[in-house]
Amino acid sequence: MGRVRFTLVSKLSILLLVVLMAVVLLGCSDATMEADVGSEAPEIESPEVEQTEIILASTTSTQDSGLFDVLIPAFHEAYPEYIAKVVAVGTGEALTMGENKDADVLLVHAKSSEGEFVADGFGIERKDVMYNDFVVVGPDGDSAEAGSAATAAEALKAIMDNGGTFYSRGDDSGTNKKELFLWATAGVETPEGDWYLATGQGMGDTLKIASEKQGYTLTDRATFLNLLDALDIGVVYEGSDDLFNQYGVIVVTDATNMEGAQAFSDWITSAEGQAVIVDYGVDTFGEPLFVPNAK
Repeated sequence: MGRVRFTLVSKLSILLLVVLMAVVLLGCSDATMEADVGSEAPEIESPEVEQTEIILASTTSTQDSGLFDVLIPAFHEAYPEYIAKVVAVGTGEALTMGENKDADVLLVHAKSSEGEFVADGFGIERKDVMYNDFVVVGPDGDSAEAGSAATAAEALKAIMDNGGTFYSRGDDSGTNKKELFLWATAGVETPEGDWYLATGQGMGDTLKIASEKQGYTLTDRATFLNLLDALDIGVVYEGSDDLFNQYGVIVVTDATNMEGAQAFSDWITSAEGQAVIVDYGVDTFGEPLFVPNAK
């Protein structure tokens, strides 16, 4: 009898132990599941992109047009490894910066001078990027009757002949080069006199001076439209073939950041870069301020 009781007790003990172990194992399983559900996957940090700087020498007209406000961020998004620093000067000074290796890439608008720059070995290539046009602007009423001229060159000569005051940038910029070409076409090799004043300033500042003094000047259309609300002058002559304004990009030979310079040149002439240019100004003015024409 005692042997039977012992066997029964032993079986009960073993059964109780099995149940207890099952409960413990189930609890551990639940705890593990809760830990898995409640925990977040460890974040994998992506390596930071090493950035290098590109010096972009460009024109004050491009800067004053506001184009760089959208162009540079778009380029950085496409090429986060490069930071483009814009130095806005006249085209002549930008070309000099390229000659001295003080810039990696140029965006300028004096095609004949750009061609000489590349031919002399200072640039490895030049590509068309975009164009707009120049306009002659002046006071309401156009007292010098520049608007009645048949060509832009004749419009400038009318300002000289009819008592107008002309404000020249006088800074060897692309705009200044165009202006001097128009004077030469009109038979005026060296414009001078009380009626002809050089500001030595960029396009935006020259426009503001001409507006304040109620005089005339030559400007690219993009800068004029971008500053229109701050000006008290308007377009008096436009539309002739001699007012065409082409912009080009040049990679400087042996630039400090050759790879970055080439990346910018390739991007701004690509479909992606050209799309940024064609959209600029549409929302504000109902038309683009530049027409992309890279080939």
